Amino acid sequence: MVNLAMNNAMVQSLNLTKHYEIEGGLLSSLVRSKRPIVHAVCDVNLTISRGETLGLVGESGSGKSTIGRCILGLIEPTNGKIIFDGNDITNLSKRRHLKVNRQMQAVFQNPFLSLNPRKKIRDIVGHPLELHGMSSGEGTKEQVRELFEAVGLNPEHMDRYPHQFSGGQKQRIAIARALALKPKFIVADEAVSALDVSIQAQILNLLAKLKDEFDLTILFIAHNIDVVQHVSHRIAVMYLGKIVEVTDTKRIFEAPAHPYTQALLSAIPIPDPRRRKDWIPIQGEIPNPINPPSGCRFRTRCPQVMDVCSKEEPKLKQIKKGQFTACHLY
Repeated sequence: MVNLAMNNAMVQSLNLTKHYEIEGGLLSSLVRSKRPIVHAVCDVNLTISRGETLGLVGESGSGKSTIGRCILGLIEPTNGKIIFDGNDITNLSKRRHLKVNRQMQAVFQNPFLSLNPRKKIRDIVGHPLELHGMSSGEGTKEQVRELFEAVGLNPEHMDRYPHQFSGGQKQRIAIARALALKPKFIVADEAVSALDVSIQAQILNLLAKLKDEFDLTILFIAHNIDVVQHVSHRIAVMYLGKIVEVTDTKRIFEAPAHPYTQALLSAIPIPDPRRRKDWIPIQGEIPNPINPPSGCRFRTRCPQVMDVCSKEEPKLKQIKKGQFTACHLY
């Protein structure tokens, strides 16, 4: 196992693996054939230090959200461990996980679907407080008012319903709800991808401000590497269930090591194309996770593929201080 441990770790995934069996139809049950398996996450080791924002990027289907949901306890890993604040929380009972949930919250991609349209906003944001017995009545109302102010919303609008708010305002409401229990850790899963570009910048600035005010540790999941640049201390790049590169944000933009990371950076629009570095964009689509390529999973799309890439899987190793990559080029 590659040791990526850092001092003062808040969250660690150790050899985290998640496979899904695909349910077969009638014919499959009659012939008793083996069900195909989706290799969503495979042997992932990640460490998020206390107070850090770690950006997790990759194409759709790479397994980013699966990692976030495993950490939150929303799905059970097939193998491996989740360590939170020094404690193994991998196989906790529902009762014990409820206590952990107070310290771990999520902001999901679509603010239109994450808010109950039949409830007033003050009830939506205040529900976690009452569910965990932390407040009730006027006390809850006052705390909701403070949360509204913290996320830049008008407290006078607490009695409105979700449909009366814009997309950006709904995401602010979702963030306020996530902060209600004063968590230590937040998973922001594509938290700005459904928003307009101008609104994305506002939400990113808000998350950066709240991270300092509430002393948060954040896992920020996105498919756009340019988005995570503005909020992350370090960035982990994921491809087809594997981490292919981890390093600090500045280095990953100035000296990316893995060809996939270089390809993601090549896809970022820039005002003057003549200033673009000589990185070759990747072609094609991500392979089927039911039958991933042998050896290096990126080899079928890699512009620098070698013979060894099909025979041997590259291990995640340190090539410079603080920079890890899984590539046979190093």
